Order: sequence, then C-alpha cells, then structure tokens
Amino acid sequence: MIELGQTPAPSADGLVNDVTEASFMADVVEASQTIPVIVDFWAPWCGPCKTLGPQLEKAVIAAKGAVKMAKVNVDENQGIAGQLRVQSIPTVYAFWQGQPIDGFQGAVPESEIKAFVDRVVAAGGGAADGGLDDAVEAAEEMLTDGQAEDAAQTFQAILGEEPAHAGAYGGLVRALIALDNLDEAEATLNGAPAEIAETPELEAAFAQLELAKQAQNAGPLGDLQAALEADPNDHQARLDYAQALYAGGQAEAAVDELLDLFGRDKEWNDGAAKAQLFTIFDALKPNDPIVLNGRRKLSSMIFA
Repeated sequence: MIELGQTPAPSADGLVNDVTEASFMADVVEASQTIPVIVDFWAPWCGPCKTLGPQLEKAVIAAKGAVKMAKVNVDENQGIAGQLRVQSIPTVYAFWQGQPIDGFQGAVPESEIKAFVDRVVAAGGGAADGGLDDAVEAAEEMLTDGQAEDAAQTFQAILGEEPAHAGAYGGLVRALIALDNLDEAEATLNGAPAEIAETPELEAAFAQLELAKQAQNAGPLGDLQAALEADPNDHQARLDYAQALYAGGQAEAAVDELLDLFGRDKEWNDGAAKAQLFTIFDALKPNDPIVLNGRRKLSSMIFA
C-alpha cells in the first residue's frame, strides 16, 4: 500500500527511489560520487511529509537528471536515521561525493525547495543533462522573483565549481546589490578573475553597481522636478532628476530626460548625459525595448 503523497520506487526513470539501510550505501553514498543525491526522511504518519515529499520530487524531476532523490522511511530504517541525527521529520539532506553538503528540516515553501535543489545541482557541477548555465538560469529566475538571498547562494555554489564563470560572477554581484550589500558587491566585482573582467556580464554588473550608488544619493523627485520647472536649462538638476527617476524604477523616463539633456547640450559636463545613458544601457538587458529605443534615438541625435 502506498501512502498518500509517497511515490513507489523506482520513479521518474529512476530519479526518485525508496532507500533502506541495506541500500543506503550504494544508493546514496556511492551514487553521490557522480551525481548529487537528496535524501528525504519521512514517515507515514507525518502530515508535513505528505506535502513536502511531492514538492521535492517535482523539483528533482524538473532538474532533468542533474540530481537524484532517495526516500527513507524512518519507521522502517531507524538505524540510518539515528546515525545521521535525524531528530524530527521531515528532514532533508543533500549528499555530494559521499558527504552531506546541505539540508533543512520541516515543511518549507515550494520556492525554497526549488532554490535548495538548484543549489545542490550547482554544487554538483550541473551533472547529467543539467549544466552550470542551467543553474545560472535558475538563479537568475530567483533574482527576478525577488529571492536575492537564494540567488546569491546559488551563484556562489556555481562559482565553487567554476570560479571564472562570468554569468555566475555577474549574477552574484547583482544579487548582492539587490540585498543592498553594495560594499560587498564592489569587493566581489573588484576580485573578479582577470580573464572575465571585461565580459558583458561583469560590465552589466558594474553599471548596476554605479547606478545603485547613485540611488543612495538621489534627491527627492518633487524638489528636482520643481527645479526643472523653474529653469529647464538647469542641466545638473535634469541629470539629478534622471538619476532619481532610475532609482525609483522609472528607467524609461530617466532615459527620456537624459536624451533631452543631451539634445540641449551634448558636451555639458564632459558629455555627462551620454555617459549616463550608456551606464543605463549597460545595466539593462541588450534586447530591452528601453535600450533599443534609447540607442536608436541617441544615434539619430549624434549623427543629426
């Protein structure tokens, strides 16, 4: 009889298996030499286990072979649970190369489960059909979804496998910026390996860091707008206003103000308007409509 929420073994092409004390060494310790193995300690009477188990299986299967899952019924395998000091359930451990490398206890949100699996995959070097680039993509999704802490941990795990991975390095810097750890972000950026220092990923991270620093000193939008209304040719006020707009999440409006400033005086303050535009363009994705439209308008103004 299969308990609600539990999966028979083997499952999903062998990615999820029921494991006993007799098979733990082969199915977990030895198997983890080549691919990370996540171990789910559960029991039939455990309510939270019935929720966590299927969610964990779903995340493991979604990793497409980059990680495996072993399910251990603690009622039937008390010895192994005792050896690993499992004091409450559900408890989840991740094994890599024979050693536990990560874990958690209790039911957690599905987003945290996905982040956990992504970290484990990254720690294993993106084994099987996965890859470090897939792990970077997953971490980028976390960052987009506002899970900056999980994203930073995943980027760090990737860098543990490939210290010169430009995508992970730039991602880590941007995650630190999102966490408002600007000093750490700058130190991380300054410590980048020389061979990736000029990659687009790090250039984008550098641009975002510069904009984040500006945001710390951005003046009140209302005051700057009033200054511009009083004197439309107050170039410094317009530049400050554009910086404040970007800091407030209004990137398109910021670009418009900078284009206006460039049109009024291309050379003002050593071409400050154009320099600020390029910083914004570098910080955003190359195919962002704001970048595409902004570059087109700037080019037409330069060559007019």
